[in-house]
Amino acid sequence: MDGMHYEGVIIRPPSEANSILLQVTVGCSHNKCTFCGTYKGQRFRIKDDRVIEADLDYASRNLDFLHRLFITDGDALILPQERLVRLLERIREKLPWVRRVGLYGNAKSILRKTPEDLAPLRELGLGIVYLGLESGDAQVLKDIRKGVSPERMIEAGRRIREGGIKLSVTVLLGIGGRHRSLEHARATGQILSAMDPNYVGVLSLMILPQTELAEKARSGDFEMINPEETLLELREMLAHTHLSRGLFFSNHASNYLPLKVRMPGDKEKALRTIDEALEGRVRLKPEWMRAL
Repeated sequence: MDGMHYEGVIIRPPSEANSILLQVTVGCSHNKCTFCGTYKGQRFRIKDDRVIEADLDYASRNLDFLHRLFITDGDALILPQERLVRLLERIREKLPWVRRVGLYGNAKSILRKTPEDLAPLRELGLGIVYLGLESGDAQVLKDIRKGVSPERMIEAGRRIREGGIKLSVTVLLGIGGRHRSLEHARATGQILSAMDPNYVGVLSLMILPQTELAEKARSGDFEMINPEETLLELREMLAHTHLSRGLFFSNHASNYLPLKVRMPGDKEKALRTIDEALEGRVRLKPEWMRAL
């Protein structure tokens, strides 16, 4: 069958909806987060060069109307530098109309790249890296087994920014549970301020069956917050987030209150909108409309 070769579940950021999706790795190199069920039972590996080449051939013949490309899966930045450079060169040769390449990078894989490594990646079209922060709270990061400290997260985020590559950071409302809700929100805002990303994508936790977090919720070790507490968390997080410029989004399908905040100018207005929602004057998205 003629077409792109995809294995397993392919996930991409909402902003990459109109991108060529080129699967280079299968699974996630970390794959230990308690809330994530995406790559369970899947061993991480890098795909065969011949398969990737065949997909680039297909894209060159059929997908010239798409001007962005997103490299999947969970952590394509883990590719050895030489191989990643070669891949970006092939994308440029075969798909010269592609204006931006994006990928997911976790803190560990980002920190394996020196500033000298990042420069050629940027020159070859790598325009944005998506980093899943989830929380800035050290205890929450430990609880969800993210495998990295807040300090290392800041270092990773700054390295991407200083390398001249756009940084989009994902955070997760509710991941601290009821017990650490406001600590999680405040610490996350502070870390976002320290990183100063171009984009912040706010999602709301939805517990997936067959995950470690689902087990904790069943046993009572983790308590979900309700929609009102989620809004309080969003307000606290935004209040503690100071970006020089950038967009703070909570328009993901999982969220109760969609916001698109151009920082710093729209921040006060957005805080007022959250307050109106807390007072019941702005309607929230009903539960059945939420999705991952």
